[in-house]
Amino acid sequence: MKEIILLKEGEIAIKGLNKRSFEDSMIRNIRRRLKHLGKFSYERSQSTVAIRPLEEDIDLDAVEECVSKIFGIAAYCRALVVKKDFEEICEKTMPYISESAENAKTFKVNAKRADKKFPLKSPEICAELGGRILEAFPHLTVDVNDPDLIVTVEVRQDHAYVHAGNKKGAGGIPVGTSGQAMLMLSGGIDSPVAAYMMAKRGVKLSAIHYVSPPYTSDRARQKVERLCEKLTPWCGDIAFYCVPFTEIQEKLRDNCPEELFTIIMRRLMIEIAQRIAEKNEIPALVTGESIGQVASQTMGALVCTDAACRMPVFRPVIGMDKTEIIEIARRIDTFDISVEPYEDCCTVFTPKHPKTRPVLADVEAAQNGYDFEPLIAKAVEDTELKVIRYENAF
Repeated sequence: MKEIILLKEGEIAIKGLNKRSFEDSMIRNIRRRLKHLGKFSYERSQSTVAIRPLEEDIDLDAVEECVSKIFGIAAYCRALVVKKDFEEICEKTMPYISESAENAKTFKVNAKRADKKFPLKSPEICAELGGRILEAFPHLTVDVNDPDLIVTVEVRQDHAYVHAGNKKGAGGIPVGTSGQAMLMLSGGIDSPVAAYMMAKRGVKLSAIHYVSPPYTSDRARQKVERLCEKLTPWCGDIAFYCVPFTEIQEKLRDNCPEELFTIIMRRLMIEIAQRIAEKNEIPALVTGESIGQVASQTMGALVCTDAACRMPVFRPVIGMDKTEIIEIARRIDTFDISVEPYEDCCTVFTPKHPKTRPVLADVEAAQNGYDFEPLIAKAVEDTELKVIRYENAF
């Protein structure tokens, strides 16, 4: 039995003159993600990509798991490769769909005849094959509106393909087609979800994290690196920048009003992130801020933070409540790591009564009361870079 994986394009299919470049990016991403599983050929036709294993022992379950997390793919399925002969199609279909048929009560047949020379037209394929299925599985009945099982036959130029329904893909557009951004990655729940949502829109992400030893532990940093590993099946390899932040936080504690500590800290984090991003030709930042959650994420606080920005800051979870964010975090398998009790630097020297309605002039005056420039420059210079590889996630 020879099987392949069929991928159905989603939004890519409506990209007009740019469609080819989006397809090229998606296939490059697929090649990279499947490289550790073996050798494959890739063929595209009519908004479908066929992945053919070139080795006998390739684990197609693992292939399905990988492609389910690649953006740009609307649906995917494992399909049986059959000669373009109707009797052989019928003969091979019955054992291939037997397990799915036993667990179903209703079914329908879909047929797609790309090769117009095939002697049976699509409605005839549906009717004839449907009759054979009813004979083979008498407990089934036909339901064309809401069937438990959909058996699809695609007759293409080279072969016919049989599959028992599509599985939902990741959707979106291929990573790398919408430029780059720097993710401000904490150890919390929100920022990994923000990463997932930006990657879904085609953004290639790097990540920046701030550490404050001895106030934060090595386990806190390791936790964030593990979050990056969980994100790589969706985002691809991630350049991970780790910024030493202890001295800046200590100077903040000693020289700035306590109630403005968190806002000024965020502004300094933004400044460091911008400098590293600019040095690496990354034109935008991404944060996991959700408006109104905590003192640093009120409307007034965000206004004060944005005043320190020279580049766009994308906040894809800004209008989501915590329940929605947690639902996505569970789906992308970052939630359990995010709730581990290793605190990041944002919890260091947290004020008892933070200012929830800060005035920008007061914040700037407090920040300008101490010259942070040498500390910012030093933090940028001492930042460590580590590439979190997709292959490490397995």
